Amino acid sequence: MSAEERQPPFYLGIDLGGTNIKSGVVDDLGRAFEGISIETEAERGPEVGLRNLVEAGNRAVKASGLDWSRITAVGLGSPGTMDIQEGLLLNPPNLPGWVNFPIRLRLGEALSKPTILQNDANAAAYGEYWSGAGRGTNSLVMFTLGTGIGCGIIDHGKVIEGRHSHGAECGHIIIQMEGGRKCSCGRFGHLEAYASATALVKRAIEALAENPKSALAELHNHDELTSRTIHDAAEAGDPLASRLMSDTARYLAVGAVSLMHTIDPDIVLFGGGMIAAGPKLLDTIRGEIKKLAFPVPAEKTRIEYAQLGGDAGFIGAAGCARLKATAEGH
Repeated sequence: MSAEERQPPFYLGIDLGGTNIKSGVVDDLGRAFEGISIETEAERGPEVGLRNLVEAGNRAVKASGLDWSRITAVGLGSPGTMDIQEGLLLNPPNLPGWVNFPIRLRLGEALSKPTILQNDANAAAYGEYWSGAGRGTNSLVMFTLGTGIGCGIIDHGKVIEGRHSHGAECGHIIIQMEGGRKCSCGRFGHLEAYASATALVKRAIEALAENPKSALAELHNHDELTSRTIHDAAEAGDPLASRLMSDTARYLAVGAVSLMHTIDPDIVLFGGGMIAAGPKLLDTIRGEIKKLAFPVPAEKTRIEYAQLGGDAGFIGAAGCARLKATAEGH
């Protein structure tokens, strides 16, 4: 589809990660032009990171074939602790040294465009709501399964940011009160400590002490034990791997049901690298949800995988910029 066939106005979305920056231009209907990706170089500090954000933005606009004058606003999705209203990164773990950095102001000045800041998981959830698996729904919950567990909630088109910019941190729902596993945040019993890709591997290593004949033992000995190889071993019939995957599905169902009983959404989505496990994992999650949830939400809430993959972040960031611009009459 050419630029002439797109629906203006146009927005630039940028998804800032600890390793890479992904960026792309998006039209008024949520359709993305070609996305580009460059290294963040986060360890070199915020000034180098800002330079790379600007470069990513410029490359994305060039790839779209549009002139900068046709870009209405910029949306930036970022990980870590932040003050969304003030546009500040506070002390993001994935961006060491980016402490109290006024990223929204600095990026807006560098690109000479109105700019908004949004949590990256919120942005990805909005991307799926706007033009992905949640298109046409009124409300959505999205869990992103990777090294940790991110989450975003959209309710009737509104991103749930919370009073202190920490809304929808649902990877840190407590699912075990006593004797819980330690989460990456340092607290105990959180969903992320049980069902992230990292947690799945840790649980597998612990279980191997009592299951040394599992196919997972050889993978562990060769440093090849990942969430993907555990899934593959489960598919091949390994009993330990199968149990680990089933337990993961049950943990994710507990998290989903907690949100279903709180938000009562149209749809719950799962995204991120772990969805490569395919339909069996999703079907098991669905089955566990039906056992745990109230009958009406269990029946009416759709449970699906996300559709936009790695583009969800920049598409959603652009969508959040569109929300702001529309509210201000631009």
